[in-house]
Amino acid sequence: DHYGLEEVKERILEYLAVRQLVKKMEGTILCFLGPPGVGKSTLARSIARAVNRKFVRFSLGGVRDEAEIRGHRRTYIGALPGQIIQMMKKAGTVNPVVLLDEIDKMSADFRGDPSSALMEVLDPELNSEFSDHYLDVPYDLSQVMFITTANVIHTVPRPLQDRMEIIRIPGYIMREKMEITRRHLIPRQLKAHGLEKKGIEISDEVMQFIIEKYTWEAGLRNLERMVAKICRKLARYVVEGREELLKLDDLAVAEELLGVPKFRKPQLEKANEIGLSKGLAWTELGGDILNVEATLMRGKGRLSLTGKLGEVMQESGQAAMSYIRSRGASIGIERKVFSHIDCHVHVPEGAIPKDGPSAGITIATALVSALTRIAVRGDVALTGEVTLRGKVLPVGGIKEKILAAHRAEIKTVILPRENEKDLKDVPEEVRSDLEFIYVDTMDEVLEHALVEPLSPLPEFEELLDEIAGEEGEGRVAGNGLAH
Repeated sequence: DHYGLEEVKERILEYLAVRQLVKKMEGTILCFLGPPGVGKSTLARSIARAVNRKFVRFSLGGVRDEAEIRGHRRTYIGALPGQIIQMMKKAGTVNPVVLLDEIDKMSADFRGDPSSALMEVLDPELNSEFSDHYLDVPYDLSQVMFITTANVIHTVPRPLQDRMEIIRIPGYIMREKMEITRRHLIPRQLKAHGLEKKGIEISDEVMQFIIEKYTWEAGLRNLERMVAKICRKLARYVVEGREELLKLDDLAVAEELLGVPKFRKPQLEKANEIGLSKGLAWTELGGDILNVEATLMRGKGRLSLTGKLGEVMQESGQAAMSYIRSRGASIGIERKVFSHIDCHVHVPEGAIPKDGPSAGITIATALVSALTRIAVRGDVALTGEVTLRGKVLPVGGIKEKILAAHRAEIKTVILPRENEKDLKDVPEEVRSDLEFIYVDTMDEVLEHALVEPLSPLPEFEELLDEIAGEEGEGRVAGNGLAH
């Protein structure tokens, strides 16, 4: 049923191997984490069919009542068992596959915290004696295979995360999307539209055109909608007797069927520009490229950050500016510049909230470029957190970010050195297309990201001597006053 997803399939095979060796095994709790449309829920359904077990699904989205999990006490009017016991009754067996969908969408209110109640369900040590308030007797859940899904993990309470084995499904690359479309999406849609015996053919060139121009996502939902749209048009041609149009291999015809292309690859920004750097971002929908713009104007040394940035991203901008001011002379910026100009950093698409530490070195690079008037390379994307001392710290979501860079035809990616280990999760064909530069300090970032090397001010050494002299005078004056 599924193409790719090697890590998930390996884990299921390991589970089955252990079940064959050990007849009695504690329930396994897998959590599929990834963007919408990558096949998390359908994967759980496929697992149930593969292991020949009953499958039941319970969506946790919007659940905010503890009684949904544990049930009501029988003294209340209209009391019911919790959803877990109801799912077991519906399955009619002690060892079903139970899908707890959207575990990150639970909330809490005055009626209790359902995520806390779920901890007993998902803890292999405790769920052999699960206590439902309605039954009021221990119930054994240890043979159930629980599978949970989530788009993001940071909204799930930490103790609940510890009960689950998290398997990330970051999204699909072009080759995988092509294979999934050919093997699964097209046959399914042809059958759904009554076209499976009509000899319809869609060429690989047209499929690639649809994926590139009409979908820009980690998952496959919009891609399937586009295939369905083509099938609807072709179904009309069949009924009208226009059989000559059923072999779809012309891009112009595909565009006529689907309308004006919705997306373009960001090729217009490939030129080297002053004050413009490209950052790699992780979103709930997968990876994305963010342009960071910096410009200067006459002022008094203020820094403005716009673009619907969250607190963490604003702090990254402040840290980047403080680093640049502390190292001004060494990167060729005179001290008086900072007291006579204002800097404005903007991340376009201002209506979309953005947050996270990954933009630290991207903002710093854009600011240095604007202040030194040296352009940033247009084919380079950056991700990493910057400290006041100019250190580059590791960040998360590396696989999703690299897939986004590959989609946008970026050639070079600058990463924190500690993130080098995360590249093993990236497909080999993507790695071979990109050049990776690993950095520890902001100086290394600027060396690779700017088109020209920075030239320190000639009086930089004198400035250091002057600072050292002022510190010495201060200490002497202080000692004199103390005495």
